[in-house]
Amino acid sequence: MTEQYHRWHSPNLNLDLEMLVFGDRGYPVILFPTTKGRFHQNKDFGLIDCVKWFVDEGLVKIYCPDTIDGRSWYDKGIHPADRARNYAWYDKMLTDELIPWAQHETGVGRVAVAGCSFGGYHAANFAFKHPEKVAHLFTMGGAFDIKMFTDGHHDDNVYYNNPVDFVPGSNNEWLWRMNIILGTSEHDMCKGYNITMSNILKAKNINHWLDIRPDANHDWPIWKEMFPHYLSTIK
Repeated sequence: MTEQYHRWHSPNLNLDLEMLVFGDRGYPVILFPTTKGRFHQNKDFGLIDCVKWFVDEGLVKIYCPDTIDGRSWYDKGIHPADRARNYAWYDKMLTDELIPWAQHETGVGRVAVAGCSFGGYHAANFAFKHPEKVAHLFTMGGAFDIKMFTDGHHDDNVYYNNPVDFVPGSNNEWLWRMNIILGTSEHDMCKGYNITMSNILKAKNINHWLDIRPDANHDWPIWKEMFPHYLSTIK
């Protein structure tokens, strides 16, 4: 399995970011780390190894970027408005820098996005905001309500980066063309968030699969079972 390391200066964030890329061809999958995880976390915890066959067969090319959790939602040292504003710039980085990079390298117009735990939030938020850029969304133990990080503050950056707020009112036709899988488990602390998100999608008649696995917790073993299964749905 080929592995490439990239470091670049993001003009949107005015920060240096790092990323690992696995594979040399195939459908582009943007895979986010969990809370405050770095670009190498999904490799370190075995999530990349569990889909090695897909990478080696040239079916997928996986991009594992950094996030800025410590400078956005998890930075308790700044005002919630600044947390939300910083995250809005991260979303712009994805839109203007990372997605075009993956599209150019693979020749694919609409990418896949995925993530476990808080990585599932990153994936879902981007997919639901920009469905014209995303054909497949795979979340594993994700949570989708960001208000727990905003201390009661509300503004447009909070609203438009909080899927449970903005998805009900969205009429972007591409939402109905997306392959959406919300993966959770019976003992997952984020199970309720997944049921809520599923109900929002049901109310809009958006096709999706709420995958609740039995006898499993919010942890890597079940996510490593889910991820290969979900990648197999990419057509």
